[in-house]
Amino acid sequence: MAVIASFLFLFLWCSVPLDAHGFHTYIVQLHPHSTPGSASATGLQNKLHWHLSFLERAAFSEGGGDASSRLLYSYHSALEGFAARLTEDEVAALRALPGVIAVRPDSWLELHTTYSYTFLGLNFAPGGAWSRSRFGQGTIIGVLDTGVWPESPSFRDDRMPPVPTRWRGVCQEGEHFNSSNCNRKLIGARFYAKGHRINYPEKSSSVSLLEYVSPRDAHGHGTHTSSTAAGAAVPGASVLGLGAGEARGMAPGAHIAAYKVCWFNGCYSSDILAGMDDAIRDGVDVLSLSLGGFPIPLFEDSIAIGSFRATERGVVVVCAAGNNGPVPSSVANEAPWITTVGASTLDRRFPAFVRLGNGRILYGESMFPGNQFSKNGGKELELVYEAGGQKGAEFCLKGSLSKARISGKMVVCDRGVNGRAEKGEAVKEAGGAAMVLANSEINQQEDSVDVHVLPATLIGYAQSTILKSYMNSTFRPVAKLVFGGTRIRRSRAPAVALFSSRGPSLTNPSVLKPDLIAPGVNIIAAWPSNVGPSGLQEDRRKSNFTVLSGTSMACPHASGIAALVRSTHPSWSPAAIRSAMMTTADVVDHIGKPIMDGDEPAGIFSVGAGHVNPARAVDPGLVYDVQPEDYIAHLCSLGYNQAEIFTITHRNISCSKLLQGHKQFNLNYPSISVTFTQGRTSMTIQRKLTNVGLPDSIYRVQVTAPLGVTVTVTPKILAFGGINEIRSYTVVFESKKGVQEEGSVAEGQLMWVHSGRKKYKVRSPISVTWGA
Repeated sequence: MAVIASFLFLFLWCSVPLDAHGFHTYIVQLHPHSTPGSASATGLQNKLHWHLSFLERAAFSEGGGDASSRLLYSYHSALEGFAARLTEDEVAALRALPGVIAVRPDSWLELHTTYSYTFLGLNFAPGGAWSRSRFGQGTIIGVLDTGVWPESPSFRDDRMPPVPTRWRGVCQEGEHFNSSNCNRKLIGARFYAKGHRINYPEKSSSVSLLEYVSPRDAHGHGTHTSSTAAGAAVPGASVLGLGAGEARGMAPGAHIAAYKVCWFNGCYSSDILAGMDDAIRDGVDVLSLSLGGFPIPLFEDSIAIGSFRATERGVVVVCAAGNNGPVPSSVANEAPWITTVGASTLDRRFPAFVRLGNGRILYGESMFPGNQFSKNGGKELELVYEAGGQKGAEFCLKGSLSKARISGKMVVCDRGVNGRAEKGEAVKEAGGAAMVLANSEINQQEDSVDVHVLPATLIGYAQSTILKSYMNSTFRPVAKLVFGGTRIRRSRAPAVALFSSRGPSLTNPSVLKPDLIAPGVNIIAAWPSNVGPSGLQEDRRKSNFTVLSGTSMACPHASGIAALVRSTHPSWSPAAIRSAMMTTADVVDHIGKPIMDGDEPAGIFSVGAGHVNPARAVDPGLVYDVQPEDYIAHLCSLGYNQAEIFTITHRNISCSKLLQGHKQFNLNYPSISVTFTQGRTSMTIQRKLTNVGLPDSIYRVQVTAPLGVTVTVTPKILAFGGINEIRSYTVVFESKKGVQEEGSVAEGQLMWVHSGRKKYKVRSPISVTWGA
């Protein structure tokens, strides 16, 4: 309680001050399409007069002096609008004027956003990942998604080097998109709609009118992921004032090529493959795919098939693991030539407390832009929960809420069925004044925030139980929302996101998936100016940035870091780059304790090799390399037949000949997955390591054996004379009798430690399963 009390004092202290004349300072955001003039001196002067005209209409209808005396700033770049001192009545008058997007109180905020690059240790220090890779210069990241909003400041090309001469892509023209929309940052853009059109003919749905038949992004997802991977530096970025600071992608010096393969109704395999086909020919170095489905056999998986051919040509393919966690074996994009990325949390929070009428305070989170909401934010509201009806009112489905019952009240909405932000819109349309979004048991304490259209907060399942108990205990339950802005470094992180899909791989348990985790919860990145920050059609607010959560957000973090590694080591194979990221990943959080998954230490099927660490990934010491032919042998060892392998690889091979003399073939993967089938108590695997660190290096092995297993490594010391020298080692796993039951799993690790001052640590996680 003392912590909460201290915070409430800080919140009140940081609120907008009221001056002696009864004025607050407000930021007024105007519709950019209404902007007169140009960026010239004359144009800026015209904008100033335009801004003053709003003040004159709203603030001086009853007289009272010169409008310019109230104007603090006239904004032209970071946003369109101005800051001024206003009374509450004047604020109300401004909000009613056409062309006014939002009026927000000025408040104190910490200077951090797309904070994930700071969280991951990316900075300007000499010898760091950015300086070693020159910020990813020379690399091209192809993003397959919903397209791109080229006018976003994240895609400006200031200080970008020329387009690489090897680039063969195009800037495809279309609806509201022409070749001039590309530049040295966004060097290419294409769109693919044939699969989409076949499944959704234009006449069958009015929703198609919301799309652009071009690379232009109508939904925001692709803009968000592209900027996360390689967005340019944008000072003064925020989501309607929250999370303020400087936005940057993971590889801000890399080039971006956008391939629009997803539309309002999803992504079709035919379009995805066409995009991958072009991207490979265009010359991308990294392919980032924040899309996928449920695990299916590799020969039926278009992404697996397309990515194999990309890998053959030296392209690193990075994919999202999926959002079907915490269900076991839900991980998608399982192919061993894909880098599969799960999601983790940051240590940044957006607190929004629920103060109940009985004095109890429940922790919640929200990015409603107003620690500030005016009319109802400062007073208690009656709570209402529309449970027990037949129309889904407890989920706040559109049209399900009784206007008579909820008007002017704070509505409790259960998670599930419809989108989180959609619930808020349903409450707003029905006349509700605020919303508490209550996690169900399946959501536990998961805290993905939204930029809600009305005052709202998300509370965990434990808090939901307390809230509903209170509501049942009194005739007229009331509550008040208290917003707390942005707070960083006050919570443990990273932790595994609840929604992040889990292993083991359903179709290929011999390879541990996901490979690693990266930030994917409450990620701030670029957003189209034609879409409100909540993503809802009804949301008329405008922001160059918004917050999203999902393994879709984790994927471009890893894609950008892969670009840093590729820029540092241009000749490395996709497998070597993945190895560098996996073997250097962190297994502890920022306070040195094990990464958590809910209330328990995270298991190997949640984190894979661990949490990506870019500073170490660009200088891993040793790598596990894999050639395309090795993947084919791996498929043979799994029992894939000739036709299935040809479907994936376009190679007509004989598995019997390929595996001749290699009956115990093991894929040279950075992680180790062992299964003891019935009656088997011993298994031997072999690995090869390539020296990419220092010449004349000696590494000694350190093993943490899984419970119930004896692990013997031969040799225990690896000596490397030169760079690119390869050394092999063998590991024998022996199951102790009567220790483990069928279906049980044990975890361990194998780490090669450099004996010199550099202290490289090349870690491989170990998974042991006792099968039927």
